[in-house]
Amino acid sequence: MFSKSCEYAIKAAIFIAINSLLDRKVGSVDIAKEINSPEAFTAKILQKLSKDGIIHSVRGVNGGFFIPKKLISEIKLAQIVFAIDGDVAFKGCGLGMEKCNANHPCPLHEKFMSIRNDLRQMLETTNLEELAVGLKSGETFLKQ
Repeated sequence: MFSKSCEYAIKAAIFIAINSLLDRKVGSVDIAKEINSPEAFTAKILQKLSKDGIIHSVRGVNGGFFIPKKLISEIKLAQIVFAIDGDVAFKGCGLGMEKCNANHPCPLHEKFMSIRNDLRQMLETTNLEELAVGLKSGETFLKQ
């Protein structure tokens, strides 16, 4: 459903959020290790999230990536998905067809439309704080 880049971006944002709640900034190397992503690939993803204002960064000895605490509950998963994958998850065809719509539907169109709408609802209502709190409490995990 999401690209590998998007999966890594969501994991990275959650990891950054939990550290931000603990008043810590994290470096790209630590983020890459935590989300099991290649360092160079992670750096590109972090750059994109930073450019879109989802995460922030500070250079220097005490630098790293962070999210201001007051913003953690405001950042929705939909923002991350849109920043990395665009609107494909919200509009794409279940079979990957370019011209799939109500007038020219693919065999999965009606069923996939329902799933896509549920996914959109979940992404637009789930914020990073919810996910970070689950991780912090040990109820959820980022690593296998």
